[in-house]
Amino acid sequence: MTATPPGHGPGDGAPEEGTPEYEWLYGAGGQSADQSADPGRPSSSGRHRAAPPPPDDATRPVPRQERAQPPRSEERPEETRVMEIHPPSQSRTPMNPRERRSLLRAEADDTQARRSTRPTPPPVAPPPPPSRSRGRFRPRFRFRYIFLLLLLWLVFLVVVPLIAWNKVTKVDAMPSGDRPADQPGTTYLIVGSDSRADLTAAQRKELNTGGDVGQRTDTIMLLHTGSGPNLLMSIPRDSLVPIPGHGTTKINAAYAYGGRKLLIRTVEANTGIRIDDYVEIGFSGFVGLVDAVGGIEICPKEDMVDADANLRIKKGCQDVDGKVALAYARSRHAQQLGDLDRAAHQREVVAAVGKKAISPLSVVNPFRYWNLNMAGADFVTVDNDMSPLAAAQFAMAMTKVNGSDGLTCGVPITDLAVHWDQARSKDMFQRIIEDDTGGIGKDLCTPSGLVR
Repeated sequence: MTATPPGHGPGDGAPEEGTPEYEWLYGAGGQSADQSADPGRPSSSGRHRAAPPPPDDATRPVPRQERAQPPRSEERPEETRVMEIHPPSQSRTPMNPRERRSLLRAEADDTQARRSTRPTPPPVAPPPPPSRSRGRFRPRFRFRYIFLLLLLWLVFLVVVPLIAWNKVTKVDAMPSGDRPADQPGTTYLIVGSDSRADLTAAQRKELNTGGDVGQRTDTIMLLHTGSGPNLLMSIPRDSLVPIPGHGTTKINAAYAYGGRKLLIRTVEANTGIRIDDYVEIGFSGFVGLVDAVGGIEICPKEDMVDADANLRIKKGCQDVDGKVALAYARSRHAQQLGDLDRAAHQREVVAAVGKKAISPLSVVNPFRYWNLNMAGADFVTVDNDMSPLAAAQFAMAMTKVNGSDGLTCGVPITDLAVHWDQARSKDMFQRIIEDDTGGIGKDLCTPSGLVR
């Protein structure tokens, strides 16, 4: 029989001696069958031979160790068992009906006694109200405050002009006697007075207006509103026209001769246009209005230097304050056409003030809105017959006298001596009388009044 490796019995899957698997595991110089079976057994000669040392590449089997099995008869540790306890009424002990009823009554009495001796629990506190989160959106709450703010703002927008209107100076300006009949639309006579009476000595020096020279009109304009475009027409102050009771002379002399009433009569007599309301603005009022709207933009076409008006500006569009705007509107020595160019600059300034007055910032900003209304109230004079509604219409009309919404023109003239062009001026006046400003073409409406 072929020997098996030490520590392995036959049939346990170990390779047999002499096979390639045996040599691979135990080396090529393996032991003989009898030696591998028992190395210490004597040989056939009867002597014990020492087993040769295994080669270095031999695999040494590890003898198996049997697992220790627990004793089968091991006893389980003692366990603690719980005995069920039942109330007497549920006891399994045999008893007669009388005893059971007695036990039940005893249990009921005991239960009632325990309930009666139980302490009264403290009152339960009401649940706290639901907390209001600061970040939680409450639409109704916010809408209420927004509505209140809007209401207060509308009241502010209405009340401020009423306060300003009560501060406006009102004068008796409308003449009596023969006047043109009522006409469609509304025509305002706007006068810029060069009186220095309302200026202090420091203001006269700052604005370079000189001393008091009496009552004269530095600016004369007609503003017509109606079914067509708004029309702002300048009347040159040196226009040679007949003045009732004073012959033919410069039109601004009418103000010096007879004040506002004579000036209105002179304009009506020479144009045939009925004056519905009168508005007068002084020097300081002009500066105050420009500053109240935060300044305006002017666009001179050339460099302007006028020592008499205290003006020194470069050509091109630029933002200016009230002081520079007044000098720009008064200057007549820095342009080729003199008073004609000055009248054009005056209309430019008036249109610029109107544009800034209706800007969103003038309405949204409460300080500018207040200053604008108060500036107009402090330096503007109107006739006694002018109503608050007419004043509001005038203010709105002044914002639409330039661009596509209005016309700015000079009275048609024939020469620089400021003689009115009889044909063209008559046509212009008649269209205003008929409230047909939309029919005024570029041949009638020119910046200087001269034919293009």
